[in-house]
Amino acid sequence: MKYLLMMNAPGKGPYEIMSWSKQDLEAHMAFMRGLNDKLRKTGELVGGAGLTGPEQAKLVRAGDRGEPITDGVFPEAKEFLAGFWIVDVETPERAYEIAADASMAPGPGGEPLRMSLEVRQVMFDIDPNG
Repeated sequence: MKYLLMMNAPGKGPYEIMSWSKQDLEAHMAFMRGLNDKLRKTGELVGGAGLTGPEQAKLVRAGDRGEPITDGVFPEAKEFLAGFWIVDVETPERAYEIAADASMAPGPGGEPLRMSLEVRQVMFDIDPNG
């Protein structure tokens, strides 16, 4: 079963992680690389990405002629999607374990962030080759 694990970060204006000390940022990134490597080795990682902050986000909808209409940025959002993983695991409980591991990423001073992750099962895959 595939699951999408979405890591949400507090939405207090600009992406807070960018104000961290170099040491704290490096520790955080090393943790994330380690988690990704562990998931690759177990064969559970399908994909994932870290995303830019909400200050670069746009909402897009189609106009009357199908043209893209953009709106945003919305810095007042309570939280925002910071990154995601797609994992392929045997049980929902394993997806929850991975989400809990990701939630323990270190923040300032090495303290675990305990950020919330939304875990949702993938209903069906879209074949990019048709």
